[in-house]
Amino acid sequence: MIVTKCQSLAHKGQLVWRVLIVEDDSQAREFFRASVLGCQRLQLVGCVGTVAEALSALDHAKAAPPDVLLVDLNLPDGLGFEVIRYAARRCPSAEALVISMFGDEDNVLAAIEAGALGYIHKDATPEYIAQTILDMKDGASPISPMIARRVLSQFRSRRPRPAAAGGAAAPPAASEPAEEGKVTERPALSSREQEVLELIARGFSYAEIARIKAISVHTVQTHIKGLYSKLAVHSKNEAVYEATRIGLL
Repeated sequence: MIVTKCQSLAHKGQLVWRVLIVEDDSQAREFFRASVLGCQRLQLVGCVGTVAEALSALDHAKAAPPDVLLVDLNLPDGLGFEVIRYAARRCPSAEALVISMFGDEDNVLAAIEAGALGYIHKDATPEYIAQTILDMKDGASPISPMIARRVLSQFRSRRPRPAAAGGAAAPPAASEPAEEGKVTERPALSSREQEVLELIARGFSYAEIARIKAISVHTVQTHIKGLYSKLAVHSKNEAVYEATRIGLL
């Protein structure tokens, strides 16, 4: 018998994470519902099938907002991105995982820009779904290697153009004007902050980065706070996006 993290830690005073499922397909919704209910460290707070229902659920969750959103991309009255963006404003502590199908990588960048931290495939096992949620709350960004490569490729396509012949820097593209309040020059990251940033971009959790670099998780968090401050961002996704935008990745 495989003992999952949610089973082995359920009685050790660990936090219980509240989950809201946004999925219009009744069979898939029941599957994810059962996956959440099967883990003692997860609490189901609702299952809805439309954007309107999801926004209403978030509006009525002021006292006890969800910690996790499982959001399908294609809903009858709109896109899951709308729910993710709304949750970022209404319930900023909620973290989103997108429910996806294989071959749906084209929507990954939009989902991440909207605020999603990763993907769960619809054909995943219940144990994997529960474990993925717990890993996300532990600091991981659950994205498969194939999807991660696709995302990084799209991020890198936004990097500033290299210097022109003769050493003169190429002018910025006309379609990408500097945004007011955004960092336009490269901040001076320390070598360790740069290393941590690159590992974040590859989807490693804080614990994994600490193990790779042979440092404590606390030290990793200190480096992350430093690079967040220098990049003027507030999340891992924003850090990757901004660092790519200004050429640090």
